[in-house]
Amino acid sequence: MGHFDRTLEFIDQLQHANTATAVCEKLLGITSEFGLTALMAGTVPQPGTPRGQQKDHVLLCEWPGEWLERYVARNYVDHDPVVSHMKQLQAPFQWREASQSIRIDKSSGEVMGDAGEFKLRDGLAFPLVTLDGQIVMVSLGGEAVELSGADFGLVSLAATYAIGRAMQLHTMAAQTIDHVELTPRERECMQWAAVGKSEWEISQILGISEHTSEKHLLNAKSKLGAVNRVQAVAEAIRRGYIS
Repeated sequence: MGHFDRTLEFIDQLQHANTATAVCEKLLGITSEFGLTALMAGTVPQPGTPRGQQKDHVLLCEWPGEWLERYVARNYVDHDPVVSHMKQLQAPFQWREASQSIRIDKSSGEVMGDAGEFKLRDGLAFPLVTLDGQIVMVSLGGEAVELSGADFGLVSLAATYAIGRAMQLHTMAAQTIDHVELTPRERECMQWAAVGKSEWEISQILGISEHTSEKHLLNAKSKLGAVNRVQAVAEAIRRGYIS
């Protein structure tokens, strides 16, 4: 099957993807063939944005959880050469190009070095500008990335369609799930998850089984329309369930 036919098939599959998780799975199903196994997409917070609010900017996330926590905790967004390069370009590029075109100082070098620890040594990134002027930064990464010119175009186009579908779902969710009601126990579990407690630790704190704590967290994540725990915590904070 040629690249064009694969793209058409992918677009058709996306139209039947009804959750952000499904969109991630469809996109990574294609990009993983080229070594791009992780995805992050979202708006870029303004410099100085409080760390607790930075996760609110995440739209799609299939990124190593520990790496995301470190990225936010150390405020890497202000020093990431890939983000800096995206702000200057309107076209897709590989991460290695950012390192070559931007002066790498101690802080930006630390970002790239730490990313390598999580098998994110290279990738593909580009900004998307919506009709209302909102900029969405898209970054796909992996340990051993191999992209020909045709592959580069395929992945870029697929990612563009995927982010468009994710934004469509995000808008639909905001319109149809305007009010979310978490149970008291779901709120408690989310509050402990926000400070980094595992399902087992939460179960010990609340005196419930690990299975039950996991169930409460999954229910909360589903109600909040989140892709993963990080996004669920961010959404719970935004809605005032976690202060």
